[in-house]
Amino acid sequence: MQQAITQMRAGDIRQGRNPRTYFDPVEMAEMEASVAAKGVIQPILIRPVEDWYEIVAGERRWRAAMKTRGEDYEIPVLVRILSDDEADELALIENVSRANMSPAEEAVAAAKILGRCEGNRDEAAKRLGWSRSTLDKRLALMNCSPSVMAALNERKIQLGHAELLAAVPKDRQEKVLANLLAQPSLPSVALFKAGLEEIAKALSTAIFDKEGCGTCHHNSGNQQALFAEAVSDGHCTNGACFDGKTEEVLEAKRKSLEENYPKVVIVRQGENNTVVKLVADGATGVGNEQAAACRSCKSFGAAVSAIPGKMGNVYESQCFDPACHTKKVGERLLAEKAAAGNGAATSATGKPAGTKPAAGSGAGKSKATTKGGAATSVQDSQRVVDYRIEVWRKALKKELYADADKNLCMLIGVMMTRGGSNVSSTKLASGFEALTSQKAPSSNVGEAAEMVGQADEEVRSKMLSGIIISITDSIEKHHLPGMLKFMQVDMSKHWKLNADFLDLLTKSEIEVVAEELGLKVALGEQYAKAKTGKKNEFIKALLECKNFDFEGKIPKVLQYSAV
Repeated sequence: MQQAITQMRAGDIRQGRNPRTYFDPVEMAEMEASVAAKGVIQPILIRPVEDWYEIVAGERRWRAAMKTRGEDYEIPVLVRILSDDEADELALIENVSRANMSPAEEAVAAAKILGRCEGNRDEAAKRLGWSRSTLDKRLALMNCSPSVMAALNERKIQLGHAELLAAVPKDRQEKVLANLLAQPSLPSVALFKAGLEEIAKALSTAIFDKEGCGTCHHNSGNQQALFAEAVSDGHCTNGACFDGKTEEVLEAKRKSLEENYPKVVIVRQGENNTVVKLVADGATGVGNEQAAACRSCKSFGAAVSAIPGKMGNVYESQCFDPACHTKKVGERLLAEKAAAGNGAATSATGKPAGTKPAAGSGAGKSKATTKGGAATSVQDSQRVVDYRIEVWRKALKKELYADADKNLCMLIGVMMTRGGSNVSSTKLASGFEALTSQKAPSSNVGEAAEMVGQADEEVRSKMLSGIIISITDSIEKHHLPGMLKFMQVDMSKHWKLNADFLDLLTKSEIEVVAEELGLKVALGEQYAKAKTGKKNEFIKALLECKNFDFEGKIPKVLQYSAV
């Protein structure tokens, strides 16, 4: 909903969630002079929040009006009804589109927008109205220490200085910055760059095998034998080679984790807002039940760090959908608050009023604590779907073959709705030949009918049953659950937990299945040890569990009633 431009008393408006943290004194003085002389011409954007109005965009104009004209000044405003997320995004985009916003503030804004775009840099650049290269440069600034960001905000250093410092581990930036600002005049970016070359590619920080670096002519130790002036010993001067080898190691680590998690991502500078640690308890906990459900989510996985100072580190149990994570944390907190309120209302039963359940304990949960109330299960990846359809088709054919009455009902039902489009003439002809040792004609309907008429009743009965059985191999998969339901198929008679199925899953999904079927409890103390092994070792330990009855245990992802 949007209202027309109106006037509002400046004192009735409050500061909002402005990403701009530094207001240049000279620019503000110019704006104050303009407002004092002519007033505020361009309206500011505000939104109602409880019993006041909050600025979304235009804080500098509001500040100038408050200082030069006072709280009673009627300032032009545009009022919109906005959520916190909508207000944040409008404020970010409005600020980064204006001139003279600090690159450091732009970097923070860009990182937040990237988080809202779930890590899609092209989409984030489009929202900001930037080129992809500009976005990448700004995001690289996110590796600057707070002091460097503040110095850039306050125009004490130039953008080029900050971009160079962003390549340096944060624990060294403070000292370098202090030395830089202590000089009588700020060194040029080119001079500063020359002084930082050795820091950017120190071989001691390499995560790759450095065996070949000893004789490389880009090794600064070898350069010292050739040049009077060279980067100090122990550094690489070929950044492209250094970075290429680093990328190979990062990619190898990512690949090695793919069998364990649905999603594995190499996280780079500025992408901090696209991933969050998944925990059950604490201020950012989603609760035990939801945490278990999240392990099979397509957005659950591991992060491989490509951030200087943490290069190559692996962070497991991560969520790559921050918006969903925030929602689940909120749902857990609301559920606990409701549970505490219910405890107070029923204190007459003898239970202490106001007692709160432990974080993540599951007490007082709402349906929302498990992804919309859905039961924990593994993801419907294509390989799992293909496996499930194959299992269903095999089970359906066996059940149809064993029940002549339902076989006939199913045949009539298929012919009433699908016609004969799914009937395989080749399979029927092969079946007739197998039963009678007679080769059926390929195109003469009358001759084929004559041959069937000459066959005995048992052959015709088997052929009739074979029609619907032949259809099950080609009928569309979305019909299968209904067909299985009509046949009342007990899947436990046709399937038992096996290595072929488990091998389709990631380790985190195997954990979900183990908990769902009760294998985790059956293994007891051995489960934790089994889980730390390789995927094939984990599967073997589960399938060799002696204290578990595998009969009748069908995971939800294979149950036709759950699809």
